[in-house]
Amino acid sequence: MPDNFQSGPFQRIKAGKAEPRKTPCVDASPDPCAMVIFGASGDLTRRKLIPALFKLFLADIIGEEFFVLGVARTEMDHDGFRIAMEEALKASGEFDSAAWEGFAKRLFYIAADYNDEGAYATIARFLEEKEVPFGTGGNRIFYVATPPSVYETIAGLLGSSGLAGERSGWTRLVVEKPYGRDTASARRLDSAVLSSFSEPQVYRIDHYLGKETVQNILMLRFANTIFEPLWNRHYIDHVQITVAETLGVERRAGYYEQAGVLRDMFQNHMSQVLALAAMEPPSVYDPELVRDERSKVLLALRRPPLEDINDWLCLGQYAGGEIDGKTVPGYREEEGVAKESLVPTFAAMRVYIDNWRWQGVPIYLRSGKRLGKRLSEVSVQFRSVPHLMFRDTIGEEIGPNTLILKIQPEERIQLKFHTKSPGSRVCLRDVFMDFSYLDGYKGLTLGAYERVLTDCMIGDKTLFVRKDGVSLSWEFLTPILEYIEKNGKGAPEVNLYKAGSHGPAEADRFISKDGRHWRNE
Repeated sequence: MPDNFQSGPFQRIKAGKAEPRKTPCVDASPDPCAMVIFGASGDLTRRKLIPALFKLFLADIIGEEFFVLGVARTEMDHDGFRIAMEEALKASGEFDSAAWEGFAKRLFYIAADYNDEGAYATIARFLEEKEVPFGTGGNRIFYVATPPSVYETIAGLLGSSGLAGERSGWTRLVVEKPYGRDTASARRLDSAVLSSFSEPQVYRIDHYLGKETVQNILMLRFANTIFEPLWNRHYIDHVQITVAETLGVERRAGYYEQAGVLRDMFQNHMSQVLALAAMEPPSVYDPELVRDERSKVLLALRRPPLEDINDWLCLGQYAGGEIDGKTVPGYREEEGVAKESLVPTFAAMRVYIDNWRWQGVPIYLRSGKRLGKRLSEVSVQFRSVPHLMFRDTIGEEIGPNTLILKIQPEERIQLKFHTKSPGSRVCLRDVFMDFSYLDGYKGLTLGAYERVLTDCMIGDKTLFVRKDGVSLSWEFLTPILEYIEKNGKGAPEVNLYKAGSHGPAEADRFISKDGRHWRNE
């Protein structure tokens, strides 16, 4: 075949890499809109929302027909808010002095109590005053970035003030996690939200779904014939989903003492990544059909018998230790944490999905704070070879093939397989096929918050969690939480682990009961 042959289904290969497609990936342009951020003086706005909006502004994804109104209890005027956000951008490393002036004139602020009905009338008047000169067409996003205790209040007063209604443009409500703390509170919150807004207006955000590798799970599975035929109980031994953090609770002790790792990570991030990895293919790539399939996975989760919960769940809490050469305190020494707190900062859980594809395949979920390495990944371990024909030649065990979907800090896909080592002796070595998202790509990259904010402006709900998705994840987790927190007989012990380690030793024994081992880097 000549080197320049490119016709038909073939694609020319150079130096082991396929030539990239020429067609760029282009999103629809976001609609003009005004964004009202409740909790605008808080950490989420400073660290995530404003840097994400500024990057979208720099990339000309949002432009002239856009402005932000910050609302919070902190006393501040427009200029004070702009100065605070400028400092936040400089701290994030996203600051561009040339573009700042154009962005800053789109930032406004109102100091208000979230319980004050009059404040919502002030917000309404301000929006009406600014929407014409900025040309936003009456499109509004209300982003709730406050403590969860005021979610219901804000949603209710947006409704009673008339701000939830759609007149000349669309209106959308974005709600951050945690969406409730159990099944009952999530239902109460939904009742409050849906008394003011319709379900199509509500965007329950999970920024984890905005990460490139998480989204690519669907593309990897359903756009490639080499993976999907193996994506089932016949070929997969088990799946591990890991979210490991080196950070402690930082300034979130008040929240974390009420939440713990199961509410903070398992009800949202972990369950949604699990749903993406395990879902069936929808007939077409449509937001509602994708969310239908995610919900079916959560509905099929087997409820663990509470009397045997120790065989399904291992809990831990970090003690003092060392991270990156620095001594760090234990959880109970953190400011705002009770001295005898039993709140878990680590959890490992085994779950099963009772359907034809996954029956009998254990899926291990693990997340914790103050671990030795920041890492988020989905690791799919395939079954071992059915017959070891090399047993008399190699004299060593052949490990399993593993597909690793790395979510952070590097977004990449790796496939581990075995090949012969060079030389006359017959011996094997593990090698990796390794794909990084940044290799060979020079276009614009969007972070998780930039992606979900853009999707909200467009009206694409694929990466947002629907009402039934929230409800199903809480229905699975709430009985476990209630059993633990009532200190029921046989409830899992909260095991201490040293900061900088891989977690409690009990978690290693927990998974090794099945003859398996955690993937620890």
